[in-house]
Amino acid sequence: MIHSPLALAAVIALVTALAFWLDRHVPVLSRVGASLMVIVFGALLANFGIVAPSAPIYDTIAGPVTSLAIAWLLLGVHVRDLKEAGPRMLGAFGLAVLGTIVGVAIGTATFRSVFGDQTWQLAGAFTGTYTGGSLNFVAVGRGLGMPDTLFAGATAADALTTGIWMAACLLLPIWLARLYPFVIPGLERPAEAAAGGAAGAAAGQARPAPEAAGSAEDAPIPAAGVADEDHPFFSSAPISALGLAELMAAGLVLLVLSHLAGRIVPAVPDVLWLTTFALLAGHFGPLSRLEGTMQLGNYTLHLFFAVIGIYSQIGQILAVGVAVFLFTLLVVGVHGVIVFGLGRLFRIDVGSLAVASQAAVGGPTSALAVAVSREWPALVLPGIVVGLLGYAVGNYLGFGVAWLLHGVLG
Repeated sequence: MIHSPLALAAVIALVTALAFWLDRHVPVLSRVGASLMVIVFGALLANFGIVAPSAPIYDTIAGPVTSLAIAWLLLGVHVRDLKEAGPRMLGAFGLAVLGTIVGVAIGTATFRSVFGDQTWQLAGAFTGTYTGGSLNFVAVGRGLGMPDTLFAGATAADALTTGIWMAACLLLPIWLARLYPFVIPGLERPAEAAAGGAAGAAAGQARPAPEAAGSAEDAPIPAAGVADEDHPFFSSAPISALGLAELMAAGLVLLVLSHLAGRIVPAVPDVLWLTTFALLAGHFGPLSRLEGTMQLGNYTLHLFFAVIGIYSQIGQILAVGVAVFLFTLLVVGVHGVIVFGLGRLFRIDVGSLAVASQAAVGGPTSALAVAVSREWPALVLPGIVVGLLGYAVGNYLGFGVAWLLHGVLG
């Protein structure tokens, strides 16, 4: 078993690089996405006893390194980009957030007798993570002072549930296609026909060649589904040593300022100050023009995903109890019913609902994986945009729901 901090850091960097490489070069695995692959690799390393189940390097990555990822990613979030998502995707994401909050409320009422005084902490963390992804989970969970054992078990349960829901978001558009006869953006054909074609391709059926006079929409979509310049992992940014130095300095300064603000106003956690300062700095002043924020933020975030995988140990879930896993399943289950139920009522296509739901539950990278896998290139950028919006609002909603429930429950 590997215990050396340097060796553990090397292993985490290697599995992260491997996940990115597989995402870029293996079309089948690009449909899974680097984020989920990193979590799976970390879980395999931990559950097979290859790496230590706990180590200071993990705390460093889950702490300051992840805080830097939050700062860099939020510096790249701009309100003006919301127009790229469009009203349909924004509406679908709104339903996803509503579904998460309702699911957390039902889960809190159901499991209050099981978790007692820690129920409000779980509720806040699950609100954050199922609004913007695991980045929000660690921010809210740590900010609320969740006990280490509960945090580890909830992290493992969250990672497992996120993977299950990604599979659901890939399959539900096929199973529910007949109920959503609305055109998926960019395909110019109903959801039923699009999902049927995807199902046929998945089953190995050959697609007929497009007619010579057919339109571009009738042609098969490439397996990758998105060009490198539109992909958050493979797009390049003009960055120099000076630019890298500016990014490091900006991230660390934002961390210091948020820590100082947290000491002055201790009622507000540091991560909320960091979220606020980074969002403001990304819109105003010299930091709004920095290049490479998304690239550096995504890389450091995936180092954290590797740690999430390492924390995803079956023994930890059992030690805390399967109740925490059932809590996550209930929250996401209610979330799904509201998204796909109200989405049908509001005549939103099943593709936008699936991508928006995954953006909320797993973040922008897993939303990208769903859009690419189901061959919906027109939903790639909107899914990424609402996923980044989830990063921005997830912390506020997580802490808000937690404090509200703490006041109600006592």
